[in-house]
Amino acid sequence: MPNYYAVIPAAGSGARMGGELPKQYLPLNGQPMIYHAVARLCGYSGIARVFVVLAPADAWWDRYDWSAFAAKLTVLRCGGAERFESVRNGLEAIMGEVGSDDWVLVHDAARPCLTDAQLDSLISEVGDDAFGGILAQPVADTIKRGDADQRVVCTEPRERLWQAQTPQMFRYVLLQRALSLLAGEVVTDEAQAVEKLGFQAKLVASDSSNFKVTYPRDLKLAEWLLREGLES
Repeated sequence: MPNYYAVIPAAGSGARMGGELPKQYLPLNGQPMIYHAVARLCGYSGIARVFVVLAPADAWWDRYDWSAFAAKLTVLRCGGAERFESVRNGLEAIMGEVGSDDWVLVHDAARPCLTDAQLDSLISEVGDDAFGGILAQPVADTIKRGDADQRVVCTEPRERLWQAQTPQMFRYVLLQRALSLLAGEVVTDEAQAVEKLGFQAKLVASDSSNFKVTYPRDLKLAEWLLREGLES
């Protein structure tokens, strides 16, 4: 039976949030934001180990107490300039620990409201799928394409459009190959790298609670969800 591992790329600065503190360390309900992703993944019984990929010069991680997760948590200081580089470097670092057919779940540090139910859905619905799958939400809003002057060019049909979330779950060997074959290209998520090999990830329906904290106002919503337990 394959094992399940989680990778959290956390080497970025989160420039859109502003401020000097990297986004993953912004305070959220008394803990750095990344704490909530770590706690959820380490607390999930189906995941064997959680790897956090930090920038080599990260000066913040050691300021916090991670001892509660020592049994499952490993820190890798090999993050890159881009998210996909951090994931790629992390996969290379764990090559000797993870089997080729084991599953890797890559999750954003800035999605603190992930639930056990969402993890259950992802793992059960992907099952033994040949290509893997991702959590995603069907697009409900009307989508406009704009130009450089922020004028509407056209309205895009929203049928069959999905907003990608994380975790994104792929076999180790497939994901490692997809990321290693990128030749100067930048991809924004693991599914895009796998698409470039001609494979199609399964879409597993999620909901808006698993949103990515991107702007300062997003912190308020995440705080409320965590405080009220609406993410569980």
